[in-house]
Amino acid sequence: MSKAKKAEFRPNDYVVYPAHGVGQIISIEEQEIAGIKLELFVISFEKDKMTLRVPTNKATEIGMRSLSSPDVVSQAMKTLKGKAKVKRAMWSRRAQEYEQKINSGDLIAIAEVVRDLHRTDDQREQSYSERQLYEAALERLTREVAAVSGSDEVDAARKVDEALVSRAA
Repeated sequence: MSKAKKAEFRPNDYVVYPAHGVGQIISIEEQEIAGIKLELFVISFEKDKMTLRVPTNKATEIGMRSLSSPDVVSQAMKTLKGKAKVKRAMWSRRAQEYEQKINSGDLIAIAEVVRDLHRTDDQREQSYSERQLYEAALERLTREVAAVSGSDEVDAARKVDEALVSRAA
């Protein structure tokens, strides 16, 4: 593993950690664990009141990435406007796929989950687990859109909502 790889993340950078979404690097610290010196990114997930320590040499390997580019964000927004693709597979199978997409950290995949699970008022009720997955995906999407555009989450949520509503027409 090349040493050059880990320098792409710096303190104060916002990053996306696949399993938790958008966090901010608060520092890079060294710790000795089992006699081995490790350099760690200290990442704060303010919304979840959680701090994560990730070895700098493993960050890219586990899929930690910088925020999406504005291009990717607009692609995600376009995805939201698309037609929902609901497979006829059993719910447990679909739920697993949705979960994988959400935890992939891939913004477009997350947008697909939001699109596919979004319900308008006149559509059938969502099951509890559908709602859970939908909200998890929506939250991930909204937080990243907010972080990329430098706006707050309320504004980002409005943009996402507008994209979803616009397709219903």
